[in-house]
Amino acid sequence: MSWLPLLVKASYFAAALLFILGIKRMSSPVTARSGIRWAGVGMLIATLATFATPGLHNMPLILAAVVLGTAVAWWSGKRVAMTDMPQMVALYNGLGGGSAAAIGAVELLRYSDLGVAPSQTVLVLAVAGALIGSIALTGSVIAWAKLDGRLDKRFTFPGQQAFNALVFLAAVGLGVFTVLGLQQPVIIGFFVAALAVGILMTLPIGGADMPVVISLYNALTGLAVAFEGYVLQNEALIIAGMVVGAAGTMLTQLMAKAMNRSIASVLFGSFGATGEAKEIAGAQKPIEAGDVAAMMAYAERVVIVPGYGMAVAQAQHKVWELTQALIKRGVKVKFAIHPVAGRMPGHMNVLLAEAGVPYDLIADMDDINPEFPTTDVSLVIGANDVVNPVAKTDPSSPIYGMPILDVSLSKNTIVIKRGKGTGFAGIENALFYADNTRMLYGDGAAAVAGLIAELKSVDGGH
Repeated sequence: MSWLPLLVKASYFAAALLFILGIKRMSSPVTARSGIRWAGVGMLIATLATFATPGLHNMPLILAAVVLGTAVAWWSGKRVAMTDMPQMVALYNGLGGGSAAAIGAVELLRYSDLGVAPSQTVLVLAVAGALIGSIALTGSVIAWAKLDGRLDKRFTFPGQQAFNALVFLAAVGLGVFTVLGLQQPVIIGFFVAALAVGILMTLPIGGADMPVVISLYNALTGLAVAFEGYVLQNEALIIAGMVVGAAGTMLTQLMAKAMNRSIASVLFGSFGATGEAKEIAGAQKPIEAGDVAAMMAYAERVVIVPGYGMAVAQAQHKVWELTQALIKRGVKVKFAIHPVAGRMPGHMNVLLAEAGVPYDLIADMDDINPEFPTTDVSLVIGANDVVNPVAKTDPSSPIYGMPILDVSLSKNTIVIKRGKGTGFAGIENALFYADNTRMLYGDGAAAVAGLIAELKSVDGGH
């Protein structure tokens, strides 16, 4: 069947095209769902084409792995809570990097048994892909553990960055020796060092940088997959890996820009882990739900700022119900989304889309910030660091220079919060002490439900 290899190549091309178009459609909330389907169809085509590749070995083992992986992914995807979605993204991304590293390990050990590699280029790319994939694997696992509360967000020790640099140089050095000699003890040492780099590099990174870290490891995974795709001479892996790597790199740059940070400072600066902000004068001023409802009922413009606390409380559906009640009263309502709100890029957008909030009511930071001075009421639900004014006023604060939502410029600000604790970066929020801010303490869903009930009683429910 001389036509079969050509059909496989054509299938890989079609799959790559679907990957690219799918990612393009994922750039907009309106088309993201269909983009995921397109990319999924591309992956199915690529998988079937791989099974049709002449000379494929270990078919029963491959089929067993596909069935097991599909079953676990389906089960975990169905049961995961929206609040745990960042952890799942981090973990699955790490598995992608681990898969690339595993390919590199198998090929390097095979070349070691043979005593020779197909070419020096293939050998170098196998090592490079294995190094990057190993870092992405263990780094993503540490990010998952931090996001899931299983590991302290901050872990530092004296001379940490110098020690990390030495381990990285050791991994690179062992990689070079692997290319030169293909000795199995050296290969094993290389992987141990590479896996250690991912752990050590992620441990000191503060919680506020997690969205950037997840995006960065996504880019590294894509790059590792592309390198190992070349090693296997698999066009689908090469193209898909480069597309994911490029998209992840661009997203990482956007996330870092949204925090006014360089990627180097994210990796080596322990953002959110050090630094002491100035003491904030004043006290937090509580308010009752009835007063908030009256304030919002007679407002002309209301802006709702969701954060991770809304996700924890699963309050997005109640928030949309409140929004609908306000719109019926003629109030103009918008949602303000900070680029790094939540625990991963787009976290709040996903939650609001799940609740059915129309896309035209959702505004990003640059568009909504000029509107805060003319906003009657800003309702902050579970957001903290992304609305903290010290990012603009206190040079000693660890988040100084990070662009924020200018909620403090609103005529009135209401903050729904469970208690008086700090945000994920561990920094006190000056917004909570401002003269125009009132605190509505309680669980997000319960507090919003109370607002809905009180709103209905305003003017007898009219």
